[in-house]
Amino acid sequence: MVTFVDRVTLHLRAGKGGNGCVSVRREKFKPLAGPDGGNGGDGGEIVLVADPQVTTLLSYHHSPHRSAGNGGFGMGDNRSGAEGEDVELAVPIGTVVKDPEGDTLVDMVEPGMRFVVAPGGRGGLGNAALATPKRKAPGFALLGTPGWEGDVVLELKTVADVALVGFPSAGKSSLIAAISAARPKIADYPFTTLHPNLGVVQAGDVRFTVADVPGLIEGASEGKGLGLEFLRHVERCTALVHVLDCATLEPGRDPLTDLDVILAELAAYPVPEGQIPLLERPQLIALNKVDVPEAKDLADLVRPDLEERGYRVFEISTVSHEGLRQLSFALGDIISRHRAEEAEKPAAPRVVIRPKGADKEFQIRVEGGTYGPLYRVLGDKPVRWVQQTDFQNEEAVGFLADRLEKLGVEDGLFRAGATPGATVVIGGGDGIVFDWQPALSSAAELMTAPRGTDPRLDQSTRRTTSQRRERYHEMMDAKAAARAELEAERLMTTAELESERLGHDAEDAE
Repeated sequence: MVTFVDRVTLHLRAGKGGNGCVSVRREKFKPLAGPDGGNGGDGGEIVLVADPQVTTLLSYHHSPHRSAGNGGFGMGDNRSGAEGEDVELAVPIGTVVKDPEGDTLVDMVEPGMRFVVAPGGRGGLGNAALATPKRKAPGFALLGTPGWEGDVVLELKTVADVALVGFPSAGKSSLIAAISAARPKIADYPFTTLHPNLGVVQAGDVRFTVADVPGLIEGASEGKGLGLEFLRHVERCTALVHVLDCATLEPGRDPLTDLDVILAELAAYPVPEGQIPLLERPQLIALNKVDVPEAKDLADLVRPDLEERGYRVFEISTVSHEGLRQLSFALGDIISRHRAEEAEKPAAPRVVIRPKGADKEFQIRVEGGTYGPLYRVLGDKPVRWVQQTDFQNEEAVGFLADRLEKLGVEDGLFRAGATPGATVVIGGGDGIVFDWQPALSSAAELMTAPRGTDPRLDQSTRRTTSQRRERYHEMMDAKAAARAELEAERLMTTAELESERLGHDAEDAE
């Protein structure tokens, strides 16, 4: 049994870029002939392609995890790594690509339309590409960056000119089979149609497509029955045809009541911003099954009421094909007029993408923390540079510091109130954490010396003559004080000894 799937979540992982190579060329009589490390290859990307031959998202429902190939590592002798293999995913025309939050990324409405949904990682530069006149033999290379990884939601909205709507078993599938080459499943029980069917109708010189939307019931816009799942397929249609069953045997049902219920459900369904509400689009009434005598009498009875509401009414039979030609030509006239109006509309303005200014390439956000403020640096360049840095290589870390300083990150940290030793995080989430120590060229804001002086330039430690003289006098004063203290202690000891001797002589005399 074929299953129709019109909504699926894809788990994607683009390819990782390959690392650059650190290599030094060696030739005869030239043991160190210069760096020749090649660049890493870019990671493969995942591309969505609108394919007219694909009508369902079933394959992605069974296999939602897709990944692209990784880029190869760079090699010596200036050999670059291989590019990662791209992955192309064919989707039906009319597929809307959304992020997990529900925001629309792209609407695949044109055949052959391509959209890179998961960009691959960038390959790292080898030391040959990093060589400069000042850095002739770099001892490091850049690492490859990881590819995009995350989830996207694919939602299929049928691209058709006309939508057939009505209650279950109203004859919509029979109608599309009678006016086109489509062969949907037809049976005499409700909800036979479990997915929209498309058919191509030729009415004179006009060719248009018709979509058979699964049966709607009361409460469909709130999730009852199958209506909520498939009302989205009505959004793109230019005109609506209400197929009303004139031969139903269910109690409490008649064409007028069925029409009121369907109109209420269409009115309650919100269309995307910028689209015409469903009930404001051209609508026709098709009173079906008039080949049955009782149904013919009921159609003649309700037709005046429907025409009084302003609808064009057609009495049809999918068995005898009565009224189908008139209905097809009426729809063709509506579609041709709509296409002419669309052709006269001015073309959409071109979207010009301008490069971002240097002051917008990063932003610094101050966040509170348990041990003081935390300064988070966000931006494509700083995050990518950190991903490309091998933190086991001191030269690579120094290269990263130079790049961040040239970008203006350190000046931005000063303006944000950061001080030496502050915690700085580059990137979202945990990111890369640093204990920030500003470079020499960016520490002017910390200087407290008088204007016109710079204590960083005062590196002399030699004492002047006055300092040496002062030090000499301090030393001599200290020696004199020590001698006086020793002399005082000596005199005190002599006096104590003399007093003790006199005491002993007095005792002997007695």
